[in-house]
Amino acid sequence: MAETALPVALDRESAEPLAVQLADALRSAASEGRLRAGDRLPSTRALADSLGVSRTVTAAAYEQLHAEGWIAGRHGSGTYVTTTPPGPLRKRSRKPVAPAITDFVDLGTGAPWAGGLDRAAWRRAWRAAADAPPLSRPERAGLPEYREAIAEHLLRHRGLAVNADPVLATGGTTAVLTEIAVAVLKRGDAVAVEEPGYQRAVGVFRANGLKVVQAAVDAEGLLPEAVPAGVKAVYCSPAHQYPLGGRMSAGRRVALVERARRDGWLVIEDDYDGELRYDVAPLPSLAALAPDVVVHLGTTSKILTPTLGAGWMVAPEHIATTVLEHRDLTGTSPSAAGQRVVVELARMGDLGRHLRKLRRELSERRALIIDTFADAGIEVLGDDAGAHVVVLLPGAERERELTRQALERGLRVDGLARHYVNRAKLHGLVIGYSACSREQLVSALPVLTELLRTSG
Repeated sequence: MAETALPVALDRESAEPLAVQLADALRSAASEGRLRAGDRLPSTRALADSLGVSRTVTAAAYEQLHAEGWIAGRHGSGTYVTTTPPGPLRKRSRKPVAPAITDFVDLGTGAPWAGGLDRAAWRRAWRAAADAPPLSRPERAGLPEYREAIAEHLLRHRGLAVNADPVLATGGTTAVLTEIAVAVLKRGDAVAVEEPGYQRAVGVFRANGLKVVQAAVDAEGLLPEAVPAGVKAVYCSPAHQYPLGGRMSAGRRVALVERARRDGWLVIEDDYDGELRYDVAPLPSLAALAPDVVVHLGTTSKILTPTLGAGWMVAPEHIATTVLEHRDLTGTSPSAAGQRVVVELARMGDLGRHLRKLRRELSERRALIIDTFADAGIEVLGDDAGAHVVVLLPGAERERELTRQALERGLRVDGLARHYVNRAKLHGLVIGYSACSREQLVSALPVLTELLRTSG
């Protein structure tokens, strides 16, 4: 089906963000019949090219319209106007309530501070990596030098003393969760996941035939007693629980691994934000406490960039062997290119320098957010570590309204409700501060503060 020519004109002199203008124009066209049910829309890239704007603008507009129900995506075929638009268009006030933001600011989570990478070091590492001869056969466990570099990294930055033998290279957290779901667990096995928690892990487990059950969390992370009986594995993020940000206490870590040994669980430790603590030194990993029942997962995606596609797993021998057999059977292995770059960054000392720089920068951003919100009487959760904080809100409607208002003002923030499998018990905003620049964060905080104060 041919794409529909869109009736859009953007005013670059207006104080209203371009993404909001675009969403308004498409919403009006659908409401008034100029766009009809079933019309196919251009891709975000094609529309950005035709309008002479960045893809961020078109993606933000499409995201808003998708959330409102005006458009829907069909896998493999594009984006279409929905068959049943959600009622008549309601006019919104154009009166600004705070200084407008001209650039779209990403306050979402999961993205690194890629702008902080030393570009000279980055180029130097890639050049050195390219000097290595091509492999004639894949290294199913990962390059030996990469596994050694990761073992050194874990010792220096996570207090996990291992040699290179139990370290396996991975393509990242999602990739290795898929391997565990397919090779280690069996279809129909039950896996406990934190509630609220990392929904991509939920998706991986379900896509591979596992039964996902929820285990509650509190300010100290996963509650071991909340894990239902009969599960085969427990997935958790003890260093900085995602998304609420709790740190699993030492006593609770002991209780978790004791029950894992008693009940035969495999504990999957996602070391999310494990390198990013600001108040005290990081607590030892679960893998250091119980290497016999814990699989420890890490990635370079948050501390460097997802460009590398490089992660790691430290696992008991029988788990590692099973994963390697699966790789042999399927002919899969993690890419060596990203591993070589990590090796060169570590060899030249650039990885350590970047981590120190990253901690300083994120610590300063964290302080800026905490101080700004404290002055406005706004309380936050999860600020001890990582690169996001949570502000609780009184209900689902307030959460939806604030995320919509923030997007209209050029700010992308995440709602807390989507991190639940079941009905959300808490509502709020999950505010990341690593994906944007320092200048963008400074410009966004007054707007975000005003919206939160207005919300009560």
